[in-house]
Amino acid sequence: MERLGIYGGTFDPIHLGHLHLIEQVISRKIVDQLLIVPAGDPQLKAHAPFATGAQRKAMCLAAIKDLPSEIASKVEVTSIEILRQGPSYTIDTLEAVKQTYPRHHLVLILGSDSYKRINEWHRAEELKAMVEFVVIDRPQHLGDSTHKIEALDVSSTEVRSGTSQAVSPSVAAYIKEHNLYAS
Repeated sequence: MERLGIYGGTFDPIHLGHLHLIEQVISRKIVDQLLIVPAGDPQLKAHAPFATGAQRKAMCLAAIKDLPSEIASKVEVTSIEILRQGPSYTIDTLEAVKQTYPRHHLVLILGSDSYKRINEWHRAEELKAMVEFVVIDRPQHLGDSTHKIEALDVSSTEVRSGTSQAVSPSVAAYIKEHNLYAS
């Protein structure tokens, strides 16, 4: 049974830390394929995304072009949450993914900071029963990882503020072309 990784996030913007994780989970065969899911209306975030859903999806698609071809060929970006009206709950997304990929083993990839709050997620117990979790340590939140992947110490907040340029060339071009953030 193929292992389908689901990697959700705001991706506002997608940065080199995200791309590093994508490369690691595929090259180390933690998952066979990866589905990137830009969040629609994330419920546990303090603020709404700065870029629109369409812009965040476009940046994810641009970022994939900068990955090695053997990695990029195993990555897909979906609009499932961006197109959904109302709150974005992971359980709803996973139920929809399971309908599209009924023969795949679902693997939810998330940072240790998010995993620490898993019991606050909508229908958390059903979610826990539905998927395997791959928990990745983030540099500021260590301790619960299930796979030792050295996460890069970069954040979307730093990129938006202009204190970090840690995005792939295609994402940098998209940000500049669309005058996003502190471009």
